[in-house]
Amino acid sequence: MPLSRAKIAATAIRLADTHGLDGLSVRKIAKELGVGPMRLYDYVVNRSELLDLMVDAVYARIAEADQHPGWRATVLAIVHRTREVALDHEWFADLLGARPHLGPHALAVGESTAAALSQAPGVRSVDDLQRALGALNAFIVGALRREITERRTARSTGTDVSAWQAALGPYLTRMLDTGRYPTVARLVVDGAHLDAEETFQHNLVTVLDGITSRPHR
Repeated sequence: MPLSRAKIAATAIRLADTHGLDGLSVRKIAKELGVGPMRLYDYVVNRSELLDLMVDAVYARIAEADQHPGWRATVLAIVHRTREVALDHEWFADLLGARPHLGPHALAVGESTAAALSQAPGVRSVDDLQRALGALNAFIVGALRREITERRTARSTGTDVSAWQAALGPYLTRMLDTGRYPTVARLVVDGAHLDAEETFQHNLVTVLDGITSRPHR
């Protein structure tokens, strides 16, 4: 099968899924494809361009999110698909939050999201839309990075959040017994271990309600 940019990107994605971005190299990709490393430079100029191809291939999956007649349902579908894809390709979250991605599929996702948000009742100007998109994207990046960081930590240490908290139990008990941290104590003692997906949905809806409601003047 002949070499192509799509094939190179797909191979790079498989390697990154297994080894992370730090384990990604032209040499490894070439070996997987059964070609010499220099052959890849006929298709991809440098690592930055390779990452752009990989990212846009992931956005292609996000672009497949179901379209709905209502703006709110459309935004929710896109964001949930983004989370689903990011959990499948953890390295993707490492590349979010900097300058916007401008590949064709990334632009398609951006267009769908912006077009939907522009129909929200509290979004009445370009400034409103820019702020709404900025707040929504900040939530997505922060939530995904936190969830993926916790998954990575659990894998690398063999300890999930509950086990980590249990190991710190004696120290935390001593600190909370001082009475200096009553609200933290309430969270630790009375707070439940929340499901990640349910928490993501709840917080997403809260953010979406806030950024699309008509502001109080």
